[in-house]
Amino acid sequence: MAESLLFPLVRGVASKATNALVQTVTRMCGLDDDRQTLEHHLLAVECKLVNAEEMSQTNGYVKSWMEKLKAVAYEADDVLDEFEYEALRRKSQIGNSTSCKVLGYVTCCSLLLFRFAMSKKLEAVLGKIKELVEEMNTFGLENSGSREYQQHPWRQTHSKLDESTKIFGRGDDKEGVVKLLLDQQDQRMVQVLPIFGMGGLGKTTLAKMVYNDQEVKQHFELKMWHCVSENFDVIAIVKSIIELATNERCDLPDNIELLQKKLDEVTGQKRFLLVLDDVWNEEKRMWDDELKPILCSVGLPGSVIVVTCRSKQVASIMATIKPHELAFLSEEDSWELFSNKAFSDGVEEQLELHTIGRRIVNKCEGLPLALKTMGGLLSSKKQVDEWKAIEESNIGANVGGL
Repeated sequence: MAESLLFPLVRGVASKATNALVQTVTRMCGLDDDRQTLEHHLLAVECKLVNAEEMSQTNGYVKSWMEKLKAVAYEADDVLDEFEYEALRRKSQIGNSTSCKVLGYVTCCSLLLFRFAMSKKLEAVLGKIKELVEEMNTFGLENSGSREYQQHPWRQTHSKLDESTKIFGRGDDKEGVVKLLLDQQDQRMVQVLPIFGMGGLGKTTLAKMVYNDQEVKQHFELKMWHCVSENFDVIAIVKSIIELATNERCDLPDNIELLQKKLDEVTGQKRFLLVLDDVWNEEKRMWDDELKPILCSVGLPGSVIVVTCRSKQVASIMATIKPHELAFLSEEDSWELFSNKAFSDGVEEQLELHTIGRRIVNKCEGLPLALKTMGGLLSSKKQVDEWKAIEESNIGANVGGL
């Protein structure tokens, strides 16, 4: 059942809340108390989830609560991702920029602006999960120390594409990747197509666009999405894929031979698309000797695995099709993305703001995440002086510095 996959999601987000990179930035921003509160709420929920899943079979109210929890868990995951990204960006900038070594770890102004934006997001998530915990406490659920679930503490992303959010500058990328997928229909062995590029370029977003494309939906009988992240554990990955293919929990023991047979059983008569999101493993042997023989020997001809990764080495190790490298956005696409965010909350696109905005966009250097962050921040600023202060703080260059 779909609900059975909620435990590893919540556990993965709780684990991310304890991540050293996340903690570094929340402490710098004075938001570590909120981070700890989020962690404690998630752990409290995790203790009750096994019993909640059992109760949801007969209790529609509990089942509805679990759906709400799933949405909030994804939202919390996205917020924690932003803290982690900020830590990686600053670490990279310090390593590559002599000016950063002179100025110190971070300018006071940029930190304050980042804190302002993130405190609102973290506060919103905390409010929602607090309500869910209070609601949960009325169900009379029992604690569970299930070890079976604890074997899967991986990070989670999801395949859902927010249809209300406009995506700029990736139409050609999407068309190219979709064409490559459809062109593999006569290939007997499973093909692997990596999408690679630096953090913040939108690799996961592009994968979602492809995954939800109408032609792709019609072409592949089975579609599955699994976030690998740093947990390149063969058994955990194969078990997750089996669960995604069957939409129910995999109760098989951790025996790779049994798992391989089950995977062949659930995918063998279908042309499938599997997205392995956020792969970090650069050890060729792990892919060539352990996971590739299992994943690339199942399914009908035309089956494809799409891999998203930052590392060109990961792409090279896994590819059977020429990897698709994601580029920075063009100047015009960058402006469209930024202005769509910046002028969306009652901020008038007056000439002076337009001019300042163009200069800020140039500092973001075509990085989508930086453009969205800056546009979102400026959407609450309606005065020219406020825009000038942000421009002069050099935050645009800081955000784009990964």
